Amino acid sequence: MANLKEIRNRITSIGSTMQITSAMKMVSAAKLKKAQDAITAMRPYSEKLTELLQSLSATLDANAGGVYSEQREVSKVLLVAITSNRGLCGGFNSSVIKATTKYIEESYDGKDVSILAIGKKGADLLDKQFNVVESNTTIFDNLTFDNVAVIAERITDSFIDGTYDKVEIIYNEFKNAATQVTQIEQFLPIASVNGDTNEHVDYIFEPSKAEIVLQLIPKSLKTQLYKSIRDSFASEHGARMTAMHKATDNANDLRNDLLLTYNKARQAAITNEILEIVGGAEALNN
Repeated sequence: MANLKEIRNRITSIGSTMQITSAMKMVSAAKLKKAQDAITAMRPYSEKLTELLQSLSATLDANAGGVYSEQREVSKVLLVAITSNRGLCGGFNSSVIKATTKYIEESYDGKDVSILAIGKKGADLLDKQFNVVESNTTIFDNLTFDNVAVIAERITDSFIDGTYDKVEIIYNEFKNAATQVTQIEQFLPIASVNGDTNEHVDYIFEPSKAEIVLQLIPKSLKTQLYKSIRDSFASEHGARMTAMHKATDNANDLRNDLLLTYNKARQAAITNEILEIVGGAEALNN
């Protein structure tokens, strides 16, 4: 059994760790509220815009903007992997990295796969296994639609000029503070609605369809990427808050166990001292 000084040092160390994890939990909780409100507010708009775009894409031809929905033989793929810049958020980053690795191995074996990594953790780890053509670690410092739009425009241009035949996004979708679901979404080419949806939707286009396409599709793609990054941003704070909450609870349990061990060891030491005193007194009396 460790001596009393060693146990006291461990208790002090765990107490310091608890202060750090508790503070990180509170910071993430404060940031989560703002991030959650932002993604909740934009989801209806993003989903409706995507629905309209998918319905519209089924009627496009090449001259009316159909380049965005052009289906090609897939040989060059770009995966946009969204992680965070920092750790201490449980399995948040590893889930995206594992999903990316598995998806490439199962779906694109033998294909030319490139990765655009958004977030330092993904950039550092994925670069060891795959071709990371670009990494962005500053977007979270000022997460605005305009800043994300610049990235979306570069991706779109790369698809249009034939650099890539397909673009997909891998990220954590925010459900609640304790739940994040890893999603893989097709970014380009635009996927049309399957089934009878297109047959029952009758849009009146004003101005012309070509004009609407030129404005609607690029904006929709920017919104889709922005929503994915916003989802990931909220998921990161939720995952970190949950992870730090569990870390604080575990540290508290460990500290309580050590306190119990310390008290037992201290009581044993006191008992031994009493026995030694009594034994010495008996020896003097004899």
